[in-house]
Amino acid sequence: MRISVDLGAIQVQALDELARAEQRSRTALIGQAIDEYLAKRRAGAMDDAFGLWGQRTVDGLACQDRLRGE
Repeated sequence: MRISVDLGAIQVQALDELARAEQRSRTALIGQAIDEYLAKRRAGAMDDAFGLWGQRTVDGLACQDRLRGE
């Protein structure tokens, strides 16, 4: 799928230099960068969800029993 993205001249120049050095296309570099960004964001979202209880001083099972008893 094609998507149009506006990049600054410095970004394009840096991409061209990297593409030449790695013997890859701009498209391949941009695709890889997006894949890495998305993976990092997904991992960050997962990390945010885990450990939410860790800051509490109440035992999790005791709290669960109390809530179920209500």
